[in-house]
Parts: sequence; C-alpha cells; structure tokens
Amino acid sequence: MTENQTFITELILLGFPVSSKVQLLLFGLFSLFYAFTLVGNGAILGLICLDPRLHTPMYFFLSHLAVVDMSYASNNVPKMLGNLVSKKRTISFAPCIMQTFLYMAFAHTECLILVAMSYDRYVAICHPLHYTVIMSWRVCTILAVTSWTCGSLLALVHVVLLLRLPFCGPHHINHFFCELLSVLKLACADTRLNHVVIFAASVFILVGPLCLVLVSYTRILVAILRIQSGEGRRKAFSTCSSHLCVVGLFFGSAIVMYMVPRPKRI
Repeated sequence: MTENQTFITELILLGFPVSSKVQLLLFGLFSLFYAFTLVGNGAILGLICLDPRLHTPMYFFLSHLAVVDMSYASNNVPKMLGNLVSKKRTISFAPCIMQTFLYMAFAHTECLILVAMSYDRYVAICHPLHYTVIMSWRVCTILAVTSWTCGSLLALVHVVLLLRLPFCGPHHINHFFCELLSVLKLACADTRLNHVVIFAASVFILVGPLCLVLVSYTRILVAILRIQSGEGRRKAFSTCSSHLCVVGLFFGSAIVMYMVPRPKRI
C-alpha cells in the first residue's frame, strides 16, 4: 500500500443507473413487492401458528423459510428503496459489512432449510409408515438449528476474511446493496484467498445440498411412478412441485452468481 491511500469510511451504492422517472417507478414496484413479501410470509406464519392442523414438520420448515425470506428482504430492500428516492446513496462501512453478513447468513440458511424440506418430502412419500418416527420434533428442531447455525458461521467466515483486507477505494459499489463480490472489488489487496473460500463454500452450501435435493426427488419420482392411483400421483406431485420450482430458481441463480467464472477485465 502507498502512503497516500485513504481508508473507506463511507460508500456509495450506485444502484440502478436509470432516469429519475424510472427510479420512481421502480420505487413503487419494489415497495409493492416488499409489502407482498412481508404480508404473504407473515400470513403463512400466522396461519401455521394458529391452526393446530398445520403443526407438522412440513409447515415447521415452511415457517422457518418464511422467516428467512422476510429477514432477507428486510436486510436489503429498505436501503434500496431509500436510495431510489434520495440523491445521497451513501452507506457507512460498518452497516455495509453488517448487511453483507446478514445477506450471506440468510442465503446460506435458506439453502439448508430447502434441503431439510426435501428430506421431509422424501420421508413422507417414500417411508410414510415411519414418517412420524423419522421426522420427530427432535429431529426437526436439530435440522432447523443446524441450518441457522451453519448459515451464520459460514457468513462469519466470509466477513472475517473480508475485514482482513485494506479498503482504500474506489468508494462506489456497483450494486443496490453490499453484496459480497461487489464489496471485494473495493479492496486494494490480493483477494484470491477470498475467492477460493467463496468457491469452496459454494460447493459446500450449493452443489452439495443441490445434489442431496436431486437424490431425494429422484427417489420421490420413482416412488410416485409406482403409485397405482392417478389421484394419489397427482396429490404426491402437488406436494413437491412448488418446492422443486423454488429449489431450481434459488440454487440455479446462486450457482451462476458465485460459481460461474467471469472474464477478467483488461
């Protein structure tokens, strides 16, 4: 590092490079989506808590997924909405790092919760007679606690490796929130270790869980095809199709973002 380098205390989130009118339109759309996210997931949580018939492992994991989705959105969207209607798009360094940590923690936790949900569906369809024994409340609690703990610890590893780096500019983040890879671009030191850890963590938290999900649903598909009743097949497919769509969208986008190599800028 040279002596005339200055350390970052405040960052600028570039967000969406569009006109003021388009920014107001985006503000309205994202505000609506954010409200739907909170209301929809809040309604799911309320129904699960109030209806004793929904006190089952499947809805137990669904309630955790709802909490993760609301927390994930609340970590990123309010600041983005504020930046859309404000000319000052700054964020202090400490809140930026906290936003990065929470973003990674919630993302990792969601990966593991989705795996737990796929395992629950596998047991329900492939081993229905032993479902209550295998998916006991003790097992469900252990799976949920493990998901939150592992997600938070992995996020902490990323943040610790991030904070060891000197940040001296530029002061602009080419994103609407403090996403890990975007923040790494501000470091004025070698970030190869960070990228190696990100790739290794992606293999552990994305590829590994995705393989487990695919194995679970392959066995589920085989079990469904053995069902003689057409109504039974339809019911089995309906309980899994929506979850499989979420898994595909979530894991697919995450793998493209963190594991597909990007061309180096010249």
